[in-house]
Amino acid sequence: MTKADIIARIYEKVGFSKKEATDVVEATFEIIKGRLEKGEKVKISGFGNFVVNSKRPRKGRNPQTGEEIVIVGRRVLTFKPSQILKKGLNSISS
Repeated sequence: MTKADIIARIYEKVGFSKKEATDVVEATFEIIKGRLEKGEKVKISGFGNFVVNSKRPRKGRNPQTGEEIVIVGRRVLTFKPSQILKKGLNSISS
Protein backbone atom coordinates (compact mmCIF):
# COMPACT_ATOMS: atom_id res chain seq x y z
CA MET A 1 0.00 0.00 0.00
CA THR A 2 1.34 3.42 -0.91
CA LYS A 3 0.63 6.90 0.38
CA ALA A 4 -1.56 7.46 -2.71
CA ASP A 5 -3.59 4.35 -1.78
CA ILE A 6 -4.12 5.69 1.74
CA ILE A 7 -5.27 9.04 0.35
CA ALA A 8 -7.68 7.30 -2.03
CA ARG A 9 -9.16 5.21 0.80
CA ILE A 10 -9.70 8.31 2.96
CA TYR A 11 -11.30 10.05 -0.02
CA GLU A 12 -13.69 7.11 -0.49
CA LYS A 13 -14.54 6.38 3.17
CA VAL A 14 -14.67 9.82 4.76
CA GLY A 15 -15.83 11.89 1.84
CA PHE A 16 -13.07 14.48 1.98
CA SER A 17 -11.92 15.99 -1.27
CA LYS A 18 -8.69 14.52 -2.65
CA LYS A 19 -6.83 17.67 -1.56
CA GLU A 20 -8.23 17.46 1.98
CA ALA A 21 -7.40 13.76 2.19
CA THR A 22 -3.86 14.49 0.97
CA ASP A 23 -3.48 17.27 3.53
CA VAL A 24 -4.65 14.97 6.36
CA VAL A 25 -2.24 12.18 5.38
CA GLU A 26 0.69 14.57 4.89
CA ALA A 27 0.04 16.30 8.22
CA THR A 28 -0.25 12.97 10.04
CA PHE A 29 3.04 11.70 8.61
CA GLU A 30 4.79 15.00 9.39
CA ILE A 31 3.65 14.85 13.03
CA ILE A 32 4.82 11.25 13.38
CA LYS A 33 8.12 11.99 11.63
CA GLY A 34 8.76 15.04 13.81
CA ARG A 35 8.19 13.11 17.04
CA LEU A 36 10.44 10.26 15.93
CA GLU A 37 13.20 12.69 14.93
CA LYS A 38 13.06 14.06 18.49
CA GLY A 39 13.55 10.50 19.76
CA GLU A 40 10.02 10.15 21.13
CA LYS A 41 8.00 6.94 21.03
CA VAL A 42 4.90 6.99 18.83
CA LYS A 43 2.08 4.71 20.00
CA ILE A 44 -0.94 4.15 17.80
CA SER A 45 -3.51 2.25 19.85
CA GLY A 46 -4.61 -0.98 18.19
CA PHE A 47 -1.79 -0.73 15.64
CA GLY A 48 1.60 -0.64 17.35
CA ASN A 49 4.59 1.35 18.59
CA PHE A 50 7.31 3.10 16.64
CA VAL A 51 10.48 3.51 18.73
CA VAL A 52 13.87 5.07 17.93
CA ASN A 53 16.74 3.04 19.39
CA SER A 54 20.43 3.97 19.50
CA LYS A 55 23.02 1.48 18.35
CA ARG A 56 26.48 1.77 19.84
CA PRO A 57 29.59 1.89 17.69
CA ARG A 58 31.08 -1.56 17.20
CA LYS A 59 34.01 -3.31 15.61
CA GLY A 60 33.60 -5.00 12.27
CA ARG A 61 35.73 -6.33 9.42
CA ASN A 62 35.97 -5.48 5.77
CA PRO A 63 35.12 -8.86 4.20
CA GLN A 64 37.40 -8.29 1.20
CA THR A 65 40.54 -7.22 3.02
CA GLY A 66 39.94 -8.54 6.52
CA GLU A 67 40.85 -5.08 7.83
CA GLU A 68 39.24 -4.21 11.16
CA ILE A 69 36.97 -1.14 11.02
CA VAL A 70 34.70 0.70 13.43
CA ILE A 71 31.02 0.74 12.49
CA VAL A 72 29.69 4.08 13.70
CA GLY A 73 26.77 4.32 16.11
CA ARG A 74 23.42 5.31 14.68
CA ARG A 75 19.74 5.59 15.44
CA VAL A 76 17.36 2.98 14.06
CA LEU A 77 13.58 2.91 13.87
CA THR A 78 11.77 -0.18 15.11
CA PHE A 79 8.10 -1.10 14.97
CA LYS A 80 6.39 -3.42 17.40
CA PRO A 81 2.85 -4.39 16.40
CA SER A 82 0.08 -4.35 19.02
CA GLN A 83 -1.51 -7.56 20.26
CA ILE A 84 -4.70 -6.58 18.41
CA LEU A 85 -2.82 -6.28 15.11
CA LYS A 86 -0.95 -9.56 15.71
CA LYS A 87 -4.20 -11.35 16.49
CA GLY A 88 -5.82 -9.94 13.35
CA LEU A 89 -2.91 -10.97 11.17
CA ASN A 90 -2.84 -14.50 12.58
CA SER A 91 -6.59 -15.02 12.26
CA ILE A 92 -6.44 -14.22 8.52
CA SER A 93 -3.93 -17.00 7.78
CA SER A 94 -5.78 -19.64 9.79
